[in-house]
Amino acid sequence: MVAGMCAGALAAAVLAVGGGDGAGGYSMRTDAQFAPPGAFVRSAALTYDMKLVPAASWIEVEQRMTSGGATSVQLRVKGLKPGHEYGVHVHKKPCGADPMAAGGHYQNEVSSSAHHVNPENEIWLDFTADERGAGQARAQHSWGFRQGEAASVVLHDAPGSKGGRVGCFTVPFGWAA
Repeated sequence: MVAGMCAGALAAAVLAVGGGDGAGGYSMRTDAQFAPPGAFVRSAALTYDMKLVPAASWIEVEQRMTSGGATSVQLRVKGLKPGHEYGVHVHKKPCGADPMAAGGHYQNEVSSSAHHVNPENEIWLDFTADERGAGQARAQHSWGFRQGEAASVVLHDAPGSKGGRVGCFTVPFGWAA
């Protein structure tokens, strides 16, 4: 298990960050293995519920953005609880020992109205883990992130806009210049 967490920390530290589409775009891919907060070997991916997001389970996030700002975010996971439905969203702040450290959902049109909490205004990557605990999801939008306002992906224990936070992955999202 310690070896798995070491590999996760190393994978999180080695980011595959690319230049983009040659005309001012951005692309990035990063991955890590989940570890509990306070683990001896730190990871950019934290588990808050070892039954739903076991230590050493794996996550990868990829972002591609065109020079015009259109953004695609793809999520892949392995080793989660088979058959479970997860809600996953981009959040505003990095992960921390407290599950609430990641703040609220990133929104294209910032609002406190429940009307704006939806997959068109936010990045939703909900999925159901297969029989091996693997899953993937992708979201595409015509808009991009604002500088410094998207910093993590949070896994929730239920799909949609509600659900407890069971895991978090700090991600170096890019933005339109």
